[in-house]
Parts: sequence; C-alpha cells; structure tokens
Amino acid sequence: MNIAVLSGKGGTGKTTVSTNLAMTLGVSYVDCDVEEPNGFIFLNPSIQRKEDVFVEYPVINQQKCVLCGECAKVCQFNALAKAGKEIVVFEKLCHDCGACKLVCKADALSYGKRTIGKLESGTVKSIDCYRGVLNVGEPMAVPVIRKLLGDLPQVDHLIDCPPGTSCNVVNALKYADAAILVTEPSEFGLHDLRMAVELVKLYKIPYGIVINKDDGKENMVKIFCKQNDINLLGAVPYSMEAAVLYSNGIMLYEDTSYKPIFDGMSEKIKEVFQWR
Repeated sequence: MNIAVLSGKGGTGKTTVSTNLAMTLGVSYVDCDVEEPNGFIFLNPSIQRKEDVFVEYPVINQQKCVLCGECAKVCQFNALAKAGKEIVVFEKLCHDCGACKLVCKADALSYGKRTIGKLESGTVKSIDCYRGVLNVGEPMAVPVIRKLLGDLPQVDHLIDCPPGTSCNVVNALKYADAAILVTEPSEFGLHDLRMAVELVKLYKIPYGIVINKDDGKENMVKIFCKQNDINLLGAVPYSMEAAVLYSNGIMLYEDTSYKPIFDGMSEKIKEVFQWR
C-alpha cells in the first residue's frame, strides 16, 4: 500500500509526521517535495544511489527550417517563438508533448535532452528512503516526481507529497492508495485543509487527518472532523520539546514521550485503511 501524506499549506508539519510515521510503520519513505526535499535531513540515510532526471526539448535545424511558424503556433506553452529569421526555443517552458515535431512539414525539428534534477536513495535503520531533487531555477517539478514514483519497488511506501493542492500534489496522488492530511488548528490550516479534503475526495482515496501543534482543546479542526465524519488519526501536541529534539538530531519517535503518540497513530492508520 502507498500512503500519501499531504497538507493544504506549507508549515503544518507534514514532513515531521511523514518521517516519524515511516519509522513507526517500518515502511519506505519517499520525499516527493522535490523543490524542497528536507525529509532526508531528519532521517539522514546513507545515500547509495543517484540518478539524473532528463527531459527532452526541441532543437531546430536552421538549414532545413522554412520559417512557417507552425511549431510556434501549436505550442500551448509558448516554448517556441518565430522571431525574425529564426525560431527561438525557450527550453525550460517545453512540456515535451511532441506537438511541434508533428506539425513540422520540413522535418527541421528534433529533440535534445537536458538534466532538470536527480533521484537519490539510501537506507537508515532498515528503512529504504527515496527522494527527488529539482535543480535550482527549473520551473517544472512534475517530471522528477513521475520518475521518482514510477521507479519505486512494489512494496509499502509512505509518500511525502509537496505542500498545497497543485499539479505536483495531484501527480503524487495518482500513486496513492490512501491519504493522511496533516493540518494545524488555525484558520489558515482549516481553510487549506478543506481544499485538500476536496482533492482526495475527487480521486476517491480513503483518508484521515492528523493534527500537528495540537492545543489539546476541542479546536476547530476536531469540530470539522466530527461534523464531516472524518477519521482523526491522531494529534501531535504543540511543544517546544519537539523543536529541541529536532535541533539535536533526534527523531520524535525515538523520544519516550512521543513514541506512544506515533504508535497509537500507526494502529489507527492500520485500522482505518484496513492495512496489514
């Protein structure tokens, strides 16, 4: 089973929950937040494998090109433009759809490859860890996410999704069998949680909610769960102790006060998702 961990907004503690649950459940950890993959900072696996991720982009043979401009007209992403006596290529805008080559009657167009990121994998305490890393300045994360998730072995994974509800998250959810939505008890947290709930409903994925920075009260998120009959999988209390543990390189699950919290969360996950 692949369980996706997502949040409607950044800063809710999604990666904190993901990394600790991966250790609790004993499953592989996959960091799909390729623009800011910080899960390995917490888990600190020994990197054993690296692989570049490539995308294709159009290359114009100016000797063959008749400057008809059809390639620029068909491009929905403005990666090609007719400028004077040449066709200009904006390679970072290319989505590698192949339409430009199809309409080129002069056969003046081919494709080159360029690196946009890399995949890394390693292990820590018998936990396999995988992540994608998008190169700085690259605008499209989806090819790295697809490559990362498409190459995973057929075992149980915890997928740490990008924050928000963008196309990056949607592409990660395509590989998920269930979802954990991490939120915080605030107006902003609840607002963006509602969007995340609608997203997993759209894909008909079973889901539950984890509250991070919980105040221990009957807060707005708990009321929202009760009103909408949503499973509350657990809550991590708001405490400076967690920040101190992380600053010393200690996972929350390794601390005696937090271990029961994640153990209970793990049992609830297995019950709700009928897993194992």
